[in-house]
Amino acid sequence: MDTLPEAVPFFSQWETPDMTLAVLADGADVALRRDPLWRGSGAQTPDEYAVWAANICGMACLKMILATRGEIVPTIELARRCTVHGGYVVNEGSIKGLIYAPFVTFVKAEFGLEAQVMTNVATSDIPAILRQSRFFIASVSSAIRWPEREPPSKGGHLVLVTAATDDVFRFHNPSGHTSATQANAVLAPADFDRFFANRGIAVTI
Repeated sequence: MDTLPEAVPFFSQWETPDMTLAVLADGADVALRRDPLWRGSGAQTPDEYAVWAANICGMACLKMILATRGEIVPTIELARRCTVHGGYVVNEGSIKGLIYAPFVTFVKAEFGLEAQVMTNVATSDIPAILRQSRFFIASVSSAIRWPEREPPSKGGHLVLVTAATDDVFRFHNPSGHTSATQANAVLAPADFDRFFANRGIAVTI
């Protein structure tokens, strides 16, 4: 890229970032109970952590955004606070979310962040969005960690796009499985497009 913005801290949605393959192999409910760092999430028990951590890619993105201004807030603490605003719906261990519009209300009310839900976004629109907003939380397939593969579908996971030009996109993936697919992952726009669901949230700090 011609110009790179300041470094953006990376945080996984798991407290132990290299747990992705274990989660995929054993299921989140089993694997995440083995995370020795679970307390750092803000969860009160391993069970609470295991339920939430598989659903908080959006909170990991928010944690990264807040960290750029020196605020470090545990992901599950963020999730609880977002739930109060309607960003998640919790029913007996099942979690629905992230719901975009309440998230926008949440980050404005509690952190003073300006955010905007964006739909029908072409991949080619993202560089222009980032010229107006500092970040773009993009809905992608979680299979984006394997860019050489064709995704089974688009959407269902969130990544934090930190920089984009017409030639290359850079993003943090909360569930990347290697260092190269976690912090500052890089894809050509055409490859990003194969995973992108044409929606997301623009955020300005």
